Amino acid sequence: MLTNMLDDLKKEPALAYKLAVEYQGNPAGSEPARLASQTVQASTQVQSLLAESRVGLEQLHPYKKWSGAHWVLAQLADLGYPTGDRSLLPFIEKSYDWLLGDKHQKWIQEIDGRVRRCASQESNAVFYTLKLGLADARTDELVERLIKWQWPDGGWNCDRRPQVVISSFMETLLPLRALAYYSKQSGDRRAGLAAERAADIFLKRKLFLRQRDGLVMDTDFLRLHYPCYWHYDILFALRVLSEAGLIDDPRCGPALDLLEGKQLPASGFPSEAAYYRCSKPEISGYSPVSWGGIRKKSMNIYVTMDALIVLKRSGRI
Repeated sequence: MLTNMLDDLKKEPALAYKLAVEYQGNPAGSEPARLASQTVQASTQVQSLLAESRVGLEQLHPYKKWSGAHWVLAQLADLGYPTGDRSLLPFIEKSYDWLLGDKHQKWIQEIDGRVRRCASQESNAVFYTLKLGLADARTDELVERLIKWQWPDGGWNCDRRPQVVISSFMETLLPLRALAYYSKQSGDRRAGLAAERAADIFLKRKLFLRQRDGLVMDTDFLRLHYPCYWHYDILFALRVLSEAGLIDDPRCGPALDLLEGKQLPASGFPSEAAYYRCSKPEISGYSPVSWGGIRKKSMNIYVTMDALIVLKRSGRI
């Protein structure tokens, strides 16, 4: 069955890097990795995403879901697009101008000693500028902000209600991903420690259970999606924790059990919900390309690829 799944995944060029590097374990700088990145770049999915997004680059806010520059770059980074492609600089500049601009700063508010911030935004930018090889001093500035804004419990939250003192899963997963990756690339120990504190937000809740009573926090956390964008599910959480080197923590076990239980009898893993639509470009949530849609009874190749990466890194396959 595994061989059949891998054969299906090999047919999608957009998954070439994930297959070669994240699943098969070829080093990121190796020749197989370089060739796989080029395959991703030439894929229909990526070329369609870039073609439509370049047309609307000037008109669209970079955070326009999911066709704005910010989200396009995040998707390219997740797929393993080649590093150092300077044709992406207009996308990068638009995102930096937004995140570091005066208007954006007005949304950064400290209430009762906690900065209320959608830290997933800055974190995505840190991750994709690094992963795409286009980071500069402005990336370092975003990292400094994330570390400064971290809440006492180790996470982040944009909830402006003073009584809210617990971090958000939605706003903490991407900072964990970004800071762990930044620490590995730069050797910055502060970022590494911040990532470790963020990881504990998830691990002490076994990725989906409330601490006070052990019940499921949100049933949507248990559904499989691709892409997750800024949302949260157990598969995306397991992937981020695996990137941070924490997939062997025993507290990942219940989520891994759940993931294994979702494999379809005759193939891979389904997509049980989707955060995007491929119609009505004017509406928030539009994606220029499809990622397989909702396929509850048949394999979604993008979900399956991420599931296999996680299960292999955890030693379950």
